[in-house]
Amino acid sequence: MFPIRDHNPSSTTPIVTWLLIALNVGIQVWQAATIQTEAQLYYLYDAYAMIPAEISAGRDLVTLVTSTFLHGGWMHLIGNMLFLYIFGDNLEEALGRLGFLAFYLLGGIGAGLCQWASGPMSAIPTVGASGAIAAVMGGYLLLFPKAKVDVLVFIVIIIRIIPVPAWIMLALWLVVQVFSGLGADPLTGGVAYWAHAGGFLIGFVMMVPAWVRRGGAGWWTRTDGRPPHPDAAWGQLTPSRIPTIRRRR
Repeated sequence: MFPIRDHNPSSTTPIVTWLLIALNVGIQVWQAATIQTEAQLYYLYDAYAMIPAEISAGRDLVTLVTSTFLHGGWMHLIGNMLFLYIFGDNLEEALGRLGFLAFYLLGGIGAGLCQWASGPMSAIPTVGASGAIAAVMGGYLLLFPKAKVDVLVFIVIIIRIIPVPAWIMLALWLVVQVFSGLGADPLTGGVAYWAHAGGFLIGFVMMVPAWVRRGGAGWWTRTDGRPPHPDAAWGQLTPSRIPTIRRRR
């Protein structure tokens, strides 16, 4: 399942969410335009990516933040920004702009530390906003578990768009990260599954005080587990123009 949109856009302009997206895209554009050799990429990652062995040595702690604004390519960036676009606006509305920015940055730092803990002597650079965005997803799960999210479902060659409650999509995503992390070797590189799972759980825990202030389970009762404003009306999907070919008997 791959989320493409939610039914609950915020009732205010999510300025911080848009600025974070713009900053990440701008850095990727700059990187694509200026980093032309492997040596240049090495120096970029050495300076700004989170390298667990360096953190273990007490060096380059600032990379726990700077690494969240670097990406390994355009598809890496696009996937992360889509998740931030879907889930960030409602949390920004709930926490306020400065509160959401602090939540995002702390989530990214916590996610980086979770990845570091999975392989503290690894020399593999870690980049990407996915840990911070996973924290946003964890907070979203606690505040808005029944919000509707449209997901693309791929079954062999069949593709469908299905609206599902956020808790189903987010819980399945977390399970995939945990089981994938159990089978991954942090010393050989690949996807930072523990940054994803750890960031998600950190975001969930960080959101608990805000959830309690709203009334805890009473908040869910008042809002039915959705953002406290009307759902978006996306309308019906446009029928496919591909003609139906019936089987001959």
